[in-house]
Amino acid sequence: MPSPNIKLRDVAAAEKWQQILADLVTDPKELLQILDLDPGQLPISERVLKAFPLKVPRPFLSRIEKGNWQDPLLKQILPLNRELLQDTDSCDPDPLQEAEFNPMPGLLHKYQGRILLTVAPHCAVHCRYCFRRHFDYRGNTPDRRAWENVIDYIRQDETISEVIFSGGDPLAAGDRQLIWLTRQLEAIPHLQRLRIHTRTPIMIPQRVNAPLLDWLDSTRFKTIVVVHCNHPAEIDQSVTDSLSMLATVVDTMLNQSVLLKGINDNSKDLSRLSEMLFSSNVLPYYLHLLDPVQGVAHFDVELSRGRQLIREMQEVLPGYLVPKLVREEAGKASKTLIL
Repeated sequence: MPSPNIKLRDVAAAEKWQQILADLVTDPKELLQILDLDPGQLPISERVLKAFPLKVPRPFLSRIEKGNWQDPLLKQILPLNRELLQDTDSCDPDPLQEAEFNPMPGLLHKYQGRILLTVAPHCAVHCRYCFRRHFDYRGNTPDRRAWENVIDYIRQDETISEVIFSGGDPLAAGDRQLIWLTRQLEAIPHLQRLRIHTRTPIMIPQRVNAPLLDWLDSTRFKTIVVVHCNHPAEIDQSVTDSLSMLATVVDTMLNQSVLLKGINDNSKDLSRLSEMLFSSNVLPYYLHLLDPVQGVAHFDVELSRGRQLIREMQEVLPGYLVPKLVREEAGKASKTLIL
């Protein structure tokens, strides 16, 4: 458990996350200016930005090394013209065929016993490798009446025991909406677990505030929070504190990463990431091979390299700190375990 001397921020600081979310960097010129990089060295097409706009919170930018085009955090969020030049024969706007498992707005039912809800249609950041960059969020943003239809769908299927809050990023939604939705789900007797997949505590650590901790602590569900962190440089003291506070109120804390070429495709960084996460009571969970969505092929790492990295991690880490190497394949009953 985290040290007892970790204290909650005061109310003003706890509300700061909404201000940060409203003040994202969306202009590439501003981004490069903040990072002391010459925009003339990397022109960015308006077509790229129209297809998938730049969005990055300022707390994350503070962890990027200024003047370094090769910074692993910068590479994750910097729009590139090559995104328009991907091989459309090998890449798909919907590589996981999620449209086939989307029976009503806000709901994806891909796996037995689990249901995924797109709680928020937006994220705190646009990761350039995002597998849902082409997802129909406009058609998957329910109002209260539509959410009631979703809840009724879950109520009628007693095989569902776990609800997954996803998006977008569910923690980009306000606490009132999250509390309301959770309370509706708690009234369904056959539901046992609530899982939250989020990158926001990494992007905006201030999001872990008193209201969030209170409702997670008060729910009857077994709770699992799966954060998404790819590189040890993403974790500074503010992130460590936020993850540690989350760990005091949820039952299980896990991390999933995406294996990304030129960013984290080396066992030294992946091993250090596992160690740093565990110091905040977060267990490594999955290391995902890249989903072949249009616009992201330049991040792809060969399967053989992924296997080699896991073997190298096994040589230096205890087994519980080595993530499972997986890929997701459309129509499969679960993630496909590689190693």
